[in-house]
Amino acid sequence: MTTDRTPTNKNLPGQGKRPEAAARLGNLPGIIERISQTVDEETAAIRAGGDFDLKTSNARKSRYLYELTRATKGIEDAELLSEHRAGIERLREKLASNEAAIRAHMSAVGEIAALMQDVIQRAETDGTYTAGEFGGRP
Repeated sequence: MTTDRTPTNKNLPGQGKRPEAAARLGNLPGIIERISQTVDEETAAIRAGGDFDLKTSNARKSRYLYELTRATKGIEDAELLSEHRAGIERLREKLASNEAAIRAHMSAVGEIAALMQDVIQRAETDGTYTAGEFGGRP
């Protein structure tokens, strides 16, 4: 009696050529979901304008990016990645929305800082000895 030692997983989706890559990609939906939740929470908090711990959020995003990088490292097989295309595209959209919220927030912070700087400069001087008072350039 002979035993067949052919792997039984060769007909499973994502198995065959690179079983180690398929195993790593098996974690991809969970990683994408964690990143999506973190980005959604950050975007909502920034838009709400409340107290938000940016440092903690950045640490979480960095950890999940590391996981994502490890899960996809060395994978060039478009077929394996195409299984996750919809999740990756949703994440891309969420990241674009997050970026827009961050840019708007940073722009507002810049405007407030400029206003504060102007107020401080005006408060520090009464205008007595400025060049502008004598018809020159301030």
